[in-house]
Amino acid sequence: MKVVYSEDHRLHFPQGELYGGEFVTPFERPSRVEYILRELKRRKMADLMAPAKLDWKPVRKVHDREFLDFLETAWSEWTAAGYRGEIIPTGFAARGMGRKKPRFIDGKVGYYCHSMETCITAGTWEAAQASAAVAQTAQKLVSAGARSAFALCRPPGHHAHHDMYGGYCFLNNAAIAAQGFLDRGAKRVAILDVDFHHGNGTQDIFYGRDDVLFCSLHGQPQDAYPYFLGYKDEKGSGKGEGFNLNYPMPPGSKYDVWGKALADATAKIRRFKPDALVVSLGVDTFKDDPISFFKLTSDDFSTYGAAIAKFKLPTLFVMEGGYAVEAIGINTVNVLEGFLNA
Repeated sequence: MKVVYSEDHRLHFPQGELYGGEFVTPFERPSRVEYILRELKRRKMADLMAPAKLDWKPVRKVHDREFLDFLETAWSEWTAAGYRGEIIPTGFAARGMGRKKPRFIDGKVGYYCHSMETCITAGTWEAAQASAAVAQTAQKLVSAGARSAFALCRPPGHHAHHDMYGGYCFLNNAAIAAQGFLDRGAKRVAILDVDFHHGNGTQDIFYGRDDVLFCSLHGQPQDAYPYFLGYKDEKGSGKGEGFNLNYPMPPGSKYDVWGKALADATAKIRRFKPDALVVSLGVDTFKDDPISFFKLTSDDFSTYGAAIAKFKLPTLFVMEGGYAVEAIGINTVNVLEGFLNA
């Protein structure tokens, strides 16, 4: 399995994250990738390649042009305003408030951001573009005939909406890849999001479409980020009705519960008959993850990797979350190895 990876992920490394009322070292940090690379090399699976230059056409089909312009210019506007720290929003368009876009950068940040843990730094835009290019390059490998590929993306992407960033995500790598499959001739694409947190951004992007089936297995939003999306009754709108499937699960869920949700999603994906499968691969369902509450073991990741292989579809794995850094490599590669050995 080819692994697409860019060193440019290191350009994005905020020095602080607001968590529990304190500023802490961000859970989403460069060392996450290092542990994955180390495990890939240990198991002799590190068939690495660098990404090609990003093709903006599919990006602009899933993201708002003004939002992209904001991400490109945010840091220069921020520093030009005299701010010296990292970009953190101080206000949001909350319930009862309008959605008119402010002119000043501090207001723009609140307009385009949906959660405060996600900082923008001097290198964030370059890193986000590189991450999207990683996903796109891996997608093109699969479109060209490879059985599978792994896009080792950082920063992750599935919380990035059509026109908002947050949840450590800026560009939606999985959505860009799905659009890339469609642009290269696929009629239908399924996205299976196995990250602990609901893929609210991916849901937002495809909610009114019937050419992408989105299935998300996640912690129930009453108790878990992103809190305001991810409920079971969110099934799509217009021609997209019935093509958005959420599987929220309660705290403490083990593989017996999680596996039943996967089985149901599997049945729905088979019925959809996609031409390609994108897996938003977050391994924060692990029992020791510091910001999640599922209880999957490392062996469970091998099990569901093998289950995904049974689709016998061209498959792209796109890295999302996973914050138990000392186990992230083991759990990620277990999924890939389980898939390859099935």
